[in-house]
Amino acid sequence: MSATKPIPDDYPRVTPYLCVDGAEAAIDFLVTVFGAKERMRMPMPGGKIGHAEVMIGDGLVMLSDEYPEMGVLGPKSVGGTAVTISVYVEDSDATFARAVEAGATVEQPVETHFYGDRAGQFIDPFGHRWNVTTHVEDVAADELDRRRVEMFGG
Repeated sequence: MSATKPIPDDYPRVTPYLCVDGAEAAIDFLVTVFGAKERMRMPMPGGKIGHAEVMIGDGLVMLSDEYPEMGVLGPKSVGGTAVTISVYVEDSDATFARAVEAGATVEQPVETHFYGDRAGQFIDPFGHRWNVTTHVEDVAADELDRRRVEMFGG
């Protein structure tokens, strides 16, 4: 039997894989906004990135440049995204401000929500939607339900 682990120790079970038109710039964006740490990069001919991995805290994001000839397209090339990437951060206001300063478009401004999180949503310059959240209040289940009913009705 092989000693190779089917799930490597340093990889989470679920990892977003982003395709972008401009992977190098996307890595720079993630470093600027989230303090991401690049852990690997596979350069390809023509200056493209075939695969890269960045850590955002204990989370992993994989990404590559677009390869239209292989059907690998980013959100701008396909007309948008149906996916939101959620990231818990120490300060959602500061993270959101860095994102906007780095070229992101505001989708939903940062606000405190009834369930105890302060969050905002932006579209990065490459077309991916991000939700940045800071947990600001522990809300008991009965209080959460009361607030939900108050906000949305029964």
